[in-house]
Amino acid sequence: MIRLNPRMVEKVAFFSLFLSTLLIIVPVFAILALIIKDGLPALKWEFLTAYPRLGMRAGGIFPAILGTVYLVVTTLFFSLPVGILAAIYLSEYARDHWFKRVIEVAIVNLAGVPSVVYGLFGLGLFVIFLKFGASILAGSLTLAIMSLPVIITASREALSTVPESFREVSLALGATKWQTVRRAVLPNALPGILTGTILALSRAAGETAPILFTVAAFYLPRLPQSILDQCMALPYHLYVISTQVPNVKLSIQYGTALVLILLVLAMNIVAVVIRARFRKRKLW
Repeated sequence: MIRLNPRMVEKVAFFSLFLSTLLIIVPVFAILALIIKDGLPALKWEFLTAYPRLGMRAGGIFPAILGTVYLVVTTLFFSLPVGILAAIYLSEYARDHWFKRVIEVAIVNLAGVPSVVYGLFGLGLFVIFLKFGASILAGSLTLAIMSLPVIITASREALSTVPESFREVSLALGATKWQTVRRAVLPNALPGILTGTILALSRAAGETAPILFTVAAFYLPRLPQSILDQCMALPYHLYVISTQVPNVKLSIQYGTALVLILLVLAMNIVAVVIRARFRKRKLW
């Protein structure tokens, strides 16, 4: 029987892990470098603040940027309260029986449903049945439903990390169950909740299929006036100028992609800053 040198095995294992990491990181940085190289020349003030012109072969992408911001904000408005309340119920109130387990399995499965299915669901429910039409309301509700599984799962994990002693001490001092959750559990779980929320919103900001069916417009000569109006959005705009409009400069295509990446990156940076501040308040 051949005996392997433990140090050699350890070195091989570490090298394999390092190689696996490189196989993930290198393509990501190569894609980012290509987008920055070809998209940076397009990032001018006019590009960020003007309307598209000449069949979207020139001008800017301001309506698409603003439409994406509208969708992200309204999606956050609809999904965050429902997701946190559902996570609190499942983590703190629901008893461990078959119905709770069915809900948990359903949430996990919903997180893996393709986004195009959510788009068709939003089309059937919000656009046609509820007669919202293709609008910011229909699109944000669709994106909110798509984001809920991630928010609920992350929020439950964050709530479960709060030590049980916090709950016991609060209840021993005479606090009600809701007071314990609101003042002892939820504040200490906020960093994890924010992480899951931003991950869900980052995915929503970059999705094309759900907004294609429910809200996105090919081109609008004016900005939306209410949540019942359609709007342009960066993911769909990028898809259109890359596949449907001929003779569009590569700099415009890559510039749009770069703006979308920077928007998502800005959301993540804000979340990291807020999360860091809340973590400083942790009592353990």
